[in-house]
Amino acid sequence: MENKILTDDELLERIDAIGIPFGRHGYDPYGVDRRELLKNFKRLNWMTQNYFKLRTHGTHNIPAKGRGMLVGNHSGGFGLDGGMVIASAFFDLNPPRLAQGMADKFIGNMPFMSALSNGLGQFTGLPEHAERLLEEDRLLMVFPEGHKGTAKLYKERDTLVNFGSGFLRLALQHKAPIIPFTFVGGGEAVPTVMNLYKLGKAMGVPYVPITPWIVALPLPVRMELIFSEPMYFDGNGNEPDEVIEGWVQQVKERIAGLLRQGRAVREGHLHPEEIRWD
Repeated sequence: MENKILTDDELLERIDAIGIPFGRHGYDPYGVDRRELLKNFKRLNWMTQNYFKLRTHGTHNIPAKGRGMLVGNHSGGFGLDGGMVIASAFFDLNPPRLAQGMADKFIGNMPFMSALSNGLGQFTGLPEHAERLLEEDRLLMVFPEGHKGTAKLYKERDTLVNFGSGFLRLALQHKAPIIPFTFVGGGEAVPTVMNLYKLGKAMGVPYVPITPWIVALPLPVRMELIFSEPMYFDGNGNEPDEVIEGWVQQVKERIAGLLRQGRAVREGHLHPEEIRWD
């Protein structure tokens, strides 16, 4: 990621370069708010340059335009990875792109978080939302592990849990390339030692992560984000479950390989120029 803090005018120039059809009041048809994007990217710019030590690799594998699905591992206690992916697609790509994720459904039950999420282009994870975004050639961000991925404890930080298969059928139905990615360092930023599920249920969320200092405030650690070459599958989304599961496993294996490389890069055992994209 380029080491530079952008001015508001520079950020707005990049936001306009995304190509989102903002109306005269600054909203697109989905309710994405141009002003909220400015505030969010201003925060992300500061965080990625002055707090987190984020390094990105392989952004050239993300399509410069057209539909695509960024599919990766979940980590970081509460979706820290999503923010880093959004930052990478915006700051590292020219022209920039807005990675739009499918937020967990519980976000819709939290008025403030729901409005904030929608304003930033992150919608409730309903199939119809994902389908519409892909049909409009947007860049979709998907975490097939769901909230179980962010619930990993510190000792499980660089592992993968079960993948859902809906993303693969969606990609086939809409002829969208899958760009696997891995995020390494989230488990160190938020080293979860336990999750409080009963408290989470009472608060309307899946769980509350607990760190050695109790509150899950992230540490300023080194993070690696690696995007691989796109994967294409020949089908229409109506294939038998065993076929779909086989393809899901191929994506998972690609991400597992990227995860091993990301750890090696983070630990200094692999030079970034030696990363394999396939």
